[in-house]
Amino acid sequence: MSTNTTKYLAPTNGKFKLKNFDTDYKGHLDKNTVKEDLAEVKAELSKLQEVLYASGTYSILVILQAMDAAGKDSAIEHVMSGVNPQGCQVYSFKTPSSEEYRHDFLWRHYKSLPERGKIGIHNRSHYENVLVCKVHPEYILSENIGGVSNVKQIDQDFWKNRYESIRSFEKHLTDNGTIVLKFFLYVSKDEQKKRFLERIDDETKNWKFSAGDLKERALWDKYMDAYEEAIKETSTENAPWYVIPADEKWYSRLAVSQILKDTLKSLNLQYPQLPEEEKEQLKSLKKQLLDEK
Repeated sequence: MSTNTTKYLAPTNGKFKLKNFDTDYKGHLDKNTVKEDLAEVKAELSKLQEVLYASGTYSILVILQAMDAAGKDSAIEHVMSGVNPQGCQVYSFKTPSSEEYRHDFLWRHYKSLPERGKIGIHNRSHYENVLVCKVHPEYILSENIGGVSNVKQIDQDFWKNRYESIRSFEKHLTDNGTIVLKFFLYVSKDEQKKRFLERIDDETKNWKFSAGDLKERALWDKYMDAYEEAIKETSTENAPWYVIPADEKWYSRLAVSQILKDTLKSLNLQYPQLPEEEKEQLKSLKKQLLDEK
Protein backbone atom coordinates (compact mmCIF):
# COMPACT_ATOMS: atom_id res chain seq x y z
CA MET A 1 0.00 0.00 0.00
CA SER A 2 1.30 3.43 -0.88
CA THR A 3 -0.20 6.89 -0.53
CA ASN A 4 1.51 10.26 -0.49
CA THR A 5 1.02 11.52 3.06
CA THR A 6 2.68 14.88 2.33
CA LYS A 7 -0.52 16.03 0.63
CA TYR A 8 -2.13 16.29 4.07
CA LEU A 9 0.55 18.65 5.38
CA ALA A 10 -0.55 22.18 6.15
CA PRO A 11 1.93 24.79 4.90
CA THR A 12 4.23 26.28 7.52
CA ASN A 13 4.53 29.68 5.84
CA GLY A 14 1.40 31.19 7.37
CA LYS A 15 -0.62 30.79 4.15
CA PHE A 16 -2.86 27.90 5.19
CA LYS A 17 -6.38 27.88 3.74
CA LEU A 18 -8.89 25.19 4.72
CA LYS A 19 -10.58 25.43 1.32
CA ASN A 20 -7.48 23.89 -0.27
CA PHE A 21 -8.17 20.58 1.49
CA ASP A 22 -10.91 18.01 0.86
CA THR A 23 -13.05 16.19 3.40
CA ASP A 24 -13.90 13.29 1.08
CA TYR A 25 -10.58 12.50 -0.62
CA LYS A 26 -9.97 8.74 -1.03
CA GLY A 27 -7.36 8.60 -3.77
CA HIS A 28 -7.39 5.26 -5.63
CA LEU A 29 -8.43 3.30 -2.53
CA ASP A 30 -11.78 1.78 -1.61
CA LYS A 31 -13.29 0.41 1.58
CA ASN A 32 -13.39 -3.19 0.38
CA THR A 33 -9.66 -3.49 -0.21
CA VAL A 34 -8.22 -1.16 2.42
CA LYS A 35 -8.55 -3.62 5.33
CA GLU A 36 -5.52 -5.55 4.13
CA ASP A 37 -3.56 -2.31 3.72
CA LEU A 38 -4.44 -1.17 7.23
CA ALA A 39 -3.50 -4.56 8.69
CA GLU A 40 -0.11 -4.33 6.95
CA VAL A 41 0.56 -0.83 8.28
CA LYS A 42 -0.52 -1.80 11.81
CA ALA A 43 1.76 -4.84 11.81
CA GLU A 44 4.76 -2.70 10.90
CA LEU A 45 3.67 -0.05 13.40
CA SER A 46 3.66 -2.67 16.14
CA LYS A 47 7.27 -3.64 15.39
CA LEU A 48 8.41 -0.02 15.25
CA GLN A 49 6.69 0.79 18.53
CA GLU A 50 8.54 -2.06 20.23
CA VAL A 51 11.87 -0.56 19.15
CA LEU A 52 10.72 2.90 20.30
CA TYR A 53 9.88 1.45 23.71
CA ALA A 54 13.16 -0.45 23.98
CA SER A 55 15.36 2.46 22.92
CA GLY A 56 13.73 4.98 25.27
CA THR A 57 15.18 7.97 23.41
CA TYR A 58 12.11 9.56 21.83
CA SER A 59 8.46 9.92 22.70
CA ILE A 60 5.59 10.48 20.26
CA LEU A 61 2.73 12.88 21.00
CA VAL A 62 -0.28 12.38 18.73
CA ILE A 63 -2.80 15.23 18.86
CA LEU A 64 -6.29 14.60 17.48
CA GLN A 65 -8.59 17.56 16.91
CA ALA A 66 -11.91 17.57 15.10
CA MET A 67 -15.53 18.57 15.14
CA ASP A 68 -17.95 16.22 16.90
CA ALA A 69 -18.52 12.87 15.14
CA ALA A 70 -15.43 13.23 12.95
CA GLY A 71 -14.06 9.88 14.18
CA LYS A 72 -11.43 10.68 16.81
CA ASP A 73 -12.43 7.82 19.11
CA SER A 74 -12.62 5.24 16.34
CA ALA A 75 -9.28 6.43 14.95
CA ILE A 76 -7.68 5.79 18.34
CA GLU A 77 -9.34 2.39 18.59
CA HIS A 78 -8.26 1.19 15.15
CA VAL A 79 -4.88 2.87 14.81
CA MET A 80 -3.61 1.75 18.21
CA SER A 81 -5.21 -1.71 18.30
CA GLY A 82 -2.02 -3.31 17.07
CA VAL A 83 0.43 -1.74 19.52
CA ASN A 84 1.43 -2.85 23.00
CA PRO A 85 -0.75 -1.01 25.57
CA GLN A 86 2.29 -0.88 27.86
CA GLY A 87 3.89 1.61 25.49
CA CYS A 88 0.85 3.75 24.78
CA GLN A 89 -1.27 6.15 26.83
CA VAL A 90 -4.44 8.02 25.86
CA TYR A 91 -5.87 11.16 27.45
CA SER A 92 -9.28 12.59 26.55
CA PHE A 93 -9.51 16.16 27.75
CA LYS A 94 -12.82 17.53 28.99
CA THR A 95 -13.78 20.83 30.62
CA PRO A 96 -10.95 21.86 32.99
CA SER A 97 -11.37 21.13 36.68
CA SER A 98 -11.21 23.84 39.34
CA GLU A 99 -7.59 22.85 40.05
CA GLU A 100 -6.69 23.05 36.36
CA TYR A 101 -8.29 26.47 36.07
CA ARG A 102 -5.94 27.66 38.82
CA HIS A 103 -2.95 27.01 36.52
CA ASP A 104 -1.99 28.25 33.06
CA PHE A 105 -3.81 26.64 30.15
CA LEU A 106 -0.89 24.36 29.22
CA TRP A 107 -0.37 22.91 32.70
CA ARG A 108 -2.73 19.93 32.53
CA HIS A 109 -1.43 19.01 29.07
CA TYR A 110 2.20 19.15 30.16
CA LYS A 111 1.36 16.78 33.02
CA SER A 112 -0.05 14.29 30.52
CA LEU A 113 2.89 14.12 28.13
CA PRO A 114 4.27 10.68 27.21
CA GLU A 115 7.60 9.65 28.67
CA ARG A 116 10.45 8.66 26.39
CA GLY A 117 9.80 5.36 24.69
CA LYS A 118 6.03 5.80 24.66
CA ILE A 119 3.29 7.02 22.33
CA GLY A 120 0.86 9.47 23.91
CA ILE A 121 -2.46 10.35 22.31
CA HIS A 122 -4.33 13.49 23.27
CA ASN A 123 -7.97 13.27 22.26
CA ARG A 124 -8.61 16.99 22.12
CA SER A 125 -5.68 18.93 23.48
CA HIS A 126 -4.23 22.31 24.37
CA TYR A 127 -5.72 23.48 21.07
CA GLU A 128 -9.17 23.58 22.65
CA ASN A 129 -7.91 26.82 24.20
CA VAL A 130 -7.75 28.47 20.76
CA LEU A 131 -10.69 26.62 19.20
CA VAL A 132 -13.64 26.23 21.57
CA CYS A 133 -12.43 29.22 23.57
CA LYS A 134 -12.09 31.27 20.38
CA VAL A 135 -15.73 30.53 19.52
CA HIS A 136 -16.78 31.02 23.15
CA PRO A 137 -14.37 33.67 24.51
CA GLU A 138 -16.42 33.87 27.71
CA TYR A 139 -14.85 30.54 28.70
CA ILE A 140 -11.53 32.35 29.09
CA LEU A 141 -12.93 34.25 32.05
CA SER A 142 -13.03 30.98 34.03
CA GLU A 143 -9.22 31.00 33.93
CA ASN A 144 -9.27 34.11 36.17
CA ILE A 145 -6.25 35.63 34.42
CA GLY A 146 -5.03 38.90 35.88
CA GLY A 147 -5.97 41.81 33.63
CA VAL A 148 -8.67 39.86 31.81
CA SER A 149 -11.96 40.58 33.55
CA ASN A 150 -14.33 40.83 30.57
CA VAL A 151 -14.68 39.49 27.05
CA LYS A 152 -13.71 42.80 25.45
CA GLN A 153 -10.20 42.35 26.82
CA ILE A 154 -9.84 39.07 24.93
CA ASP A 155 -8.62 40.75 21.76
CA GLN A 156 -6.33 39.94 18.84
CA ASP A 157 -3.23 40.47 20.98
CA PHE A 158 -4.56 37.94 23.49
CA TRP A 159 -4.92 35.26 20.79
CA LYS A 160 -1.58 36.22 19.23
CA ASN A 161 0.12 35.59 22.59
CA ARG A 162 -1.72 32.30 23.05
CA TYR A 163 -0.59 31.02 19.63
CA GLU A 164 2.96 32.07 20.51
CA SER A 165 2.72 30.12 23.78
CA ILE A 166 1.65 27.02 21.87
CA ARG A 167 4.47 27.34 19.35
CA SER A 168 7.01 27.77 22.14
CA PHE A 169 5.57 24.83 24.07
CA GLU A 170 5.80 22.53 21.07
CA LYS A 171 9.30 23.70 20.17
CA HIS A 172 10.39 22.92 23.72
CA LEU A 173 8.92 19.43 23.37
CA THR A 174 10.60 18.69 20.04
CA ASP A 175 13.92 20.11 21.27
CA ASN A 176 13.76 17.56 24.09
CA GLY A 177 12.94 14.41 22.17
CA THR A 178 9.16 14.45 21.73
CA ILE A 179 7.90 14.07 18.17
CA VAL A 180 4.66 16.07 17.83
CA LEU A 181 2.11 14.83 15.27
CA LYS A 182 -0.98 17.02 14.96
CA PHE A 183 -4.03 15.72 13.10
CA PHE A 184 -7.15 17.67 12.18
CA LEU A 185 -9.77 15.13 11.12
CA TYR A 186 -11.58 17.26 8.56
CA VAL A 187 -15.20 16.17 8.26
CA SER A 188 -17.88 17.93 6.21
CA LYS A 189 -21.01 19.43 7.74
CA ASP A 190 -23.17 17.04 5.68
CA GLU A 191 -21.28 14.00 6.95
CA GLN A 192 -21.56 15.22 10.54
CA LYS A 193 -25.34 15.50 10.08
CA LYS A 194 -25.46 11.93 8.78
CA ARG A 195 -23.50 10.63 11.78
CA PHE A 196 -25.61 12.60 14.25
CA LEU A 197 -28.75 11.04 12.76
CA GLU A 198 -27.16 7.59 13.09
CA ARG A 199 -26.49 8.27 16.77
CA ILE A 200 -30.11 9.22 17.30
CA ASP A 201 -31.49 6.20 15.39
CA ASP A 202 -29.15 3.64 17.01
CA GLU A 203 -29.99 3.11 20.69
CA THR A 204 -26.48 1.85 21.38
CA LYS A 205 -25.14 5.23 20.23
CA ASN A 206 -27.71 7.51 21.90
CA TRP A 207 -25.28 8.25 24.72
CA LYS A 208 -22.92 9.89 22.23
CA PHE A 209 -25.42 12.60 21.30
CA SER A 210 -26.79 15.59 23.20
CA ALA A 211 -28.66 18.82 22.51
CA GLY A 212 -25.38 20.64 23.05
CA ASP A 213 -23.99 18.99 19.92
CA LEU A 214 -26.55 20.84 17.80
CA LYS A 215 -25.78 24.14 19.51
CA GLU A 216 -22.11 23.77 18.55
CA ARG A 217 -23.06 22.63 15.03
CA ALA A 218 -24.96 25.91 14.58
CA LEU A 219 -21.58 27.65 15.04
CA TRP A 220 -19.91 25.59 12.27
CA ASP A 221 -18.55 28.56 10.30
CA LYS A 222 -17.03 30.10 13.42
CA TYR A 223 -15.34 26.80 14.23
CA MET A 224 -13.94 26.49 10.70
CA ASP A 225 -12.51 30.01 11.01
CA ALA A 226 -10.99 29.09 14.38
CA TYR A 227 -9.42 25.92 12.97
CA GLU A 228 -8.03 27.74 9.96
CA GLU A 229 -6.48 30.43 12.13
CA ALA A 230 -5.06 27.96 14.66
CA ILE A 231 -3.51 25.74 11.99
CA LYS A 232 -2.12 28.74 10.11
CA GLU A 233 -0.53 30.13 13.27
CA THR A 234 0.86 26.88 14.70
CA SER A 235 1.87 24.64 11.78
CA THR A 236 5.66 24.73 12.05
CA GLU A 237 8.58 22.73 10.68
CA ASN A 238 9.10 21.04 14.03
CA ALA A 239 5.38 20.43 14.72
CA PRO A 240 3.34 20.50 11.49
CA TRP A 241 -0.39 19.95 11.12
CA TYR A 242 -1.87 17.18 9.00
CA VAL A 243 -5.36 17.85 7.60
CA ILE A 244 -6.90 14.39 7.19
CA PRO A 245 -9.99 13.78 5.02
CA ALA A 246 -12.52 12.31 7.46
CA ASP A 247 -15.77 11.80 5.55
CA GLU A 248 -14.69 8.16 5.19
CA LYS A 249 -13.54 6.81 8.53
CA TRP A 250 -11.65 3.90 6.97
CA TYR A 251 -9.56 6.37 4.97
CA SER A 252 -8.73 8.66 7.89
CA ARG A 253 -7.68 5.65 9.99
CA LEU A 254 -5.33 4.49 7.24
CA ALA A 255 -3.86 7.96 6.72
CA VAL A 256 -3.17 8.53 10.42
CA SER A 257 -1.70 5.03 10.79
CA GLN A 258 0.63 5.47 7.86
CA ILE A 259 1.87 8.89 8.99
CA LEU A 260 2.59 7.48 12.45
CA LYS A 261 4.36 4.47 10.95
CA ASP A 262 6.41 6.60 8.54
CA THR A 263 7.41 8.93 11.36
CA LEU A 264 8.63 6.07 13.55
CA LYS A 265 10.48 4.53 10.63
CA SER A 266 12.24 7.82 9.86
CA LEU A 267 13.82 7.83 13.34
CA ASN A 268 15.95 4.79 12.39
CA LEU A 269 15.84 3.48 15.95
CA GLN A 270 17.72 0.38 17.02
CA TYR A 271 17.42 -1.98 19.94
CA PRO A 272 19.91 -1.13 22.72
CA GLN A 273 23.27 -2.87 22.34
CA LEU A 274 24.90 -4.37 25.43
CA PRO A 275 28.56 -3.62 26.23
CA GLU A 276 30.96 -6.45 25.36
CA GLU A 277 31.48 -7.46 29.00
CA GLU A 278 27.72 -7.86 29.45
CA LYS A 279 27.48 -9.93 26.27
CA GLU A 280 30.18 -12.22 27.66
CA GLN A 281 28.24 -12.47 30.89
CA LEU A 282 25.17 -13.53 28.90
CA LYS A 283 27.17 -16.40 27.42
CA SER A 284 28.10 -17.52 30.91
CA LEU A 285 24.48 -17.26 32.08
CA LYS A 286 23.30 -19.23 29.06
CA LYS A 287 25.79 -21.99 29.85
CA GLN A 288 24.54 -21.99 33.44
CA LEU A 289 20.97 -22.49 32.25
CA LEU A 290 21.91 -25.24 29.81
CA ASP A 291 23.91 -27.07 32.51
CA GLU A 292 20.90 -27.25 34.83
CA LYS A 293 19.69 -30.75 35.57
